[in-house]
Formats: sequence, structure tokens, C-alpha cells
Amino acid sequence: MNEQEGRRVDAMQVVIAGGSGFIGVHLARSLAATGHQVVILSRSGGVPPGGAAERVRWDPGDVTGPWASAVAGADAVVNLAGTSIANGRWTPARKALLRSSRLAATNALVRAIERAPQGRRPRVLVSASAIGFYGDRGAEVLTERSQPGADFLAALCQEWEGAARGAERLGVRVALLRTGIVLDRDGGALPRMLLPFRLLAGGPLGSGTQWTSWIHVDDEVGILRHAIEQDSASGPLNATAPNPVTMRDMAASIGRALGRPSWLPAPAFALKLALGEMAGPLLLASQRVLPEATLASGYTFRFTGLDGALRDLLGGSRASPAA
Repeated sequence: MNEQEGRRVDAMQVVIAGGSGFIGVHLARSLAATGHQVVILSRSGGVPPGGAAERVRWDPGDVTGPWASAVAGADAVVNLAGTSIANGRWTPARKALLRSSRLAATNALVRAIERAPQGRRPRVLVSASAIGFYGDRGAEVLTERSQPGADFLAALCQEWEGAARGAERLGVRVALLRTGIVLDRDGGALPRMLLPFRLLAGGPLGSGTQWTSWIHVDDEVGILRHAIEQDSASGPLNATAPNPVTMRDMAASIGRALGRPSWLPAPAFALKLALGEMAGPLLLASQRVLPEATLASGYTFRFTGLDGALRDLLGGSRASPAA
């Protein structure tokens, strides 16, 4: 358990849009385990197995439905909604869907907050973003004060954050989580990254010199909870460990964790051929991101070094210290 999770916080009602996704499931489970009431906004509705959270049917196009009443009665709203960035080539139609799914959900949540009676508005809106905000920046050290990039993903993140900031004029604290590569043994990017290593064909992507900013899933959930619970957390917060690594060093760390070689690179041209435009921002871009504002807000990372994070995730121990 994180230091932040160990602090006593009065039970809250937390509404999570996108709560059935990879990060949302982890967050909902963590909140429910410590006594918070969790409501997941879902297009299917219904009570999930196990009863860890309530599901309420939602339609971002209708701000008069039951989901809007759940938002109005919540202490906190977490916005993780949006079509997956990594599932499908970035055709013009796919780009339009990536943009519309995020903006429609975020704008709907802000409208629902606005329609709530003054005394019943949530205290905080925690909205997802990504370090794609910064674009491809080489070895430049990036913090929450850095300027945005100029590619498609950077523009999308700017629009996404701008929509969430609409809640600030309503007197609601807004925290914007710019997340890096989330490492978890069962979901996200890591299982796909491990496969070549297990086939003895692992190595860095592209040149290997690009900087990669990562975060253990426990710290991703910890920062989300910190943003929900602590008034000191507002504005952009980088959800990345304090020690980013080059892609070559990441491959070496994975190789050490698995006891496999890590010398065989995946050429940039092959990645671009296979994945198209998204290979650049997602796999080949260099982003050396530090969580300056996150640390200043009082968050303490559990996992600060990549080797320690991978030992925890791949070595069978869930009690490893920060390392």
C-alpha cells in the first residue's frame, strides 16, 4: 500500500468515467478496498460481478440521464474515458474518433458538473492526459511547465486538457494527469514488450537512444488517488517515475528481469511500416519527463527506479521497496 493510501481520508463517492478500462479497474478496486463508494459510468450499466462498484449507464450525448445525477452527487469525478490510442493505425477516421471520444466525454462531464446545484458540485475533476503533450523532444528535460509539442498527439492532449479546464470556472479543482508508459504484469504495454524477450529476440525499439518515461501501475493509481484526495494537487501532474531511461536501458532492464538477451533492436523503419504514423509518437519519440509538480504537491513514489519496478512486477513479489 502506498503512503498516500495509508492516510486516513473520509469516505467519498467517486465517479469514474472509463472505469472499466485498464487503469480504471485498478483505481476502482483500490478505492473500494479503502471504503470509498465507487460509481463507474458505463455504456452497458448494471452492477459488476463482485459488487466492488456500481455501474451507471451513461451517454455523453445526454446530460439529463441518471449518470448526470451520479456526477452531481459525487465528491470527485475521474475522467479516463476515450478510445485507445494504440489499438489501430492512425487513419484520418481513426484520428477523428480518438479526438471525438475524448472531447465528447470530457465536455459532457463538465456540462453535468455545471448543471449540478451549486452546493452539490464535485470538489475535484481528475482528468487523464498523456506525456504525448510534449511531443518528440530529444534529451530535453521536460516538466509540467514545459511547452507542448506540435504533432497530432500533442494537439489532442492540449484540446483534451482544455476541455477539462472548463470545470475550473465552476469552482472545481482540476488535476490533469499526463501519464507515461504504465507498467503492469497483466495489462498495458508491458506484456507486449515482454514477448520478444521471451522468444530470445528482445532489444530496444528504433535507435535505443530515445528517452522513455514510465510508471509502475501502483504509482499511477497512487497519483490518481492523491489527486482525488489532496487539495495540493491541481493543474498538470506528470504521472511518470522520477528516473526516466533510454530505450536501450529499458531493454537491458527487461532482459535482466527475465534473464534474457536484450541486444536485438527493432528498426525504426520496420515499426513505421507496421504501425504507420503512430509508431513515431508512441514508440520512437524521445520524452525525458520529470514529475516536478507531482512531487511538489506531496506525492511520494513507491517505485523510483526501473529495475525495482520490474523486479516487483516480474519477480513475483508485490512488496518490493522503491529502488
